[in-house]
Amino acid sequence: MEVYIGLDVSLASTAVCVLGEKGKMVTEARVASAPEALVSFLRELPYGIVAIGLEAGPLSQWLHKGLTEAGFEAVLMETRRVKAALKAMPIKTDRRDAEGIARLLQMGWFRPVHCKTVSSQEMRALLSSRKSVKDVLIKIELSLRGVLRNFGLKLGPVSKGRWEARVRELIAGNAVLEAAAEPILRARAGLRRELAGLERLVRHLAIDDPVCRLLMTMPGVGPVIALTFKSAIDRPGRFRRSKDVGPWVGLTPGRDQSGERDIVGAITKAGDAGLRMALYQAATVMLNRAGPNWLKAWGLRLAKHRGKKRATVALARRIGVVLHRMWRDGTAFRFTREAAMALRTA
Repeated sequence: MEVYIGLDVSLASTAVCVLGEKGKMVTEARVASAPEALVSFLRELPYGIVAIGLEAGPLSQWLHKGLTEAGFEAVLMETRRVKAALKAMPIKTDRRDAEGIARLLQMGWFRPVHCKTVSSQEMRALLSSRKSVKDVLIKIELSLRGVLRNFGLKLGPVSKGRWEARVRELIAGNAVLEAAAEPILRARAGLRRELAGLERLVRHLAIDDPVCRLLMTMPGVGPVIALTFKSAIDRPGRFRRSKDVGPWVGLTPGRDQSGERDIVGAITKAGDAGLRMALYQAATVMLNRAGPNWLKAWGLRLAKHRGKKRATVALARRIGVVLHRMWRDGTAFRFTREAAMALRTA
């Protein structure tokens, strides 16, 4: 008998549901959330396993890698669709979620998610660490600004290099404020050192990587955006067309149609939020700071008719498409439309 298996993964344990022919439940179990434990359990089953489904999540890629290396057909399932389907259940438990995942797998009503390579995951971990340190640094700076504002002490516009000196200048002579600010200033100095180290590492990684060097030939694309794009896409060949990058990253308008009603709304925001933000930042830089090029000219023309915000979103989507094509073709960015078209027809 051939079976479909659904896994509902949590930190300590995983609920397992095995469905047989016509959706009949064969067995249920709870196994430790580790590849070795799952592989051992699955090999003891006296059935032919068609596929194993698990929802994409923090542990899923690790477990997917272990199951795949053991010879099983494992499928990562898109979280949004799985969540929407499981929401229909009146009672939510881990075993019911595992059953729902198995049924979705058996019916084919799911969207597979690409399992990223180890190098891509390591790159994303470095970028996440950089973002976390930067966010904490900004948070404590704003916190100290708020504390001083209560006493009428306003920092005002000040550069990063003069920020600490400006704070000490304002609190000089007040022992209580000095005691309150000193720990924050020491923490800020340590965070700035760590952030500078991460920035250097990110910059060196991008310079040493041939794909990132190629992507950075486009105006507005720096080391962080290039690494974000490469780690998110991972393998450019998994997109049949470059135009598929825009919908995948959630930069295309959503649509709600029923009968005579047909509403085209805001962007879907599906997919990788970090990549979506990076592409939007690249579009903002290109529109406001970059030199003349055909892509910027296209965005400025669109801004005149549809507004700058919509033009920036549209430009971000098109930047993603062009970056993917550059990666696929191995060609640098062409600053004129004629050069780009000549390369395409060559």
